[in-house]
Amino acid sequence: MKKNNPYKVLYCDDSLVAVSKRSGLLVAQDRYDLAAPRLDLELEKEFGNLFALHRIDKDTSGVVVYARTPEAHRTVSLQFQNRQVEKIYHALINGRPAWKTHREEARLLPDGDAQHRTIVHKRKGKPSFTEFTVLAICPPYTWVEARLITGRTHQIRAHLWENGLSIVCDPLYGGNQKPVRLSEIKRSWRGDPFEERPLLERLALHAYQLTLTHPVSGERITFTAPYPRDLDAVRKQLSKIHGQTPLVSHGDSI
Repeated sequence: MKKNNPYKVLYCDDSLVAVSKRSGLLVAQDRYDLAAPRLDLELEKEFGNLFALHRIDKDTSGVVVYARTPEAHRTVSLQFQNRQVEKIYHALINGRPAWKTHREEARLLPDGDAQHRTIVHKRKGKPSFTEFTVLAICPPYTWVEARLITGRTHQIRAHLWENGLSIVCDPLYGGNQKPVRLSEIKRSWRGDPFEERPLLERLALHAYQLTLTHPVSGERITFTAPYPRDLDAVRKQLSKIHGQTPLVSHGDSI
């Protein structure tokens, strides 16, 4: 992804466009800020009219897929509706979970409190399911994989919050947005504290992979978004220190 380009094209044919977007970019119009930069408008400059299939949060980086025809939109939208699309996220969280794998089930209500967070509400909430797996333990952090079975607003963040956990640099659910600094994770760091720039200072959540059935060929196809520069810088440094990495093979991908 070029420095000034908010997205990187992962795949394109007559039916689909898959891109990896940067953190901080909306995928559709925001009801609070109508003039905010949007991924869909940027993509339409290059690809023409597109049809939205799903969304990811503004502060989340990673895979977003659009349909290029009404037919492809109908076919793939049904896959999302019937939970036939596999969605894998990677997150760097504070602390260490008590589990290696965990399936979270809760009824979630978006915009459920004064801070506009998604909360667990047994009566008004909608069913939600996320399957979590620990990928790498790198104190004071842990890399986790989140497989979304449903796609509720802020689902991963709300499910982690319900478990007493939060994603790094998440002021909404974590209570602060403390950036990741090399000086704080590397004991032998000898740099200038006045010149140091954070390795990461945005939500450490990345839509890593998405798998669906191609609307024309009928083949299963996987789109993988490499870690953005800031998230990968943290991964590399933590890997050097702890000898663990969250990146593992998930089979052939695009």
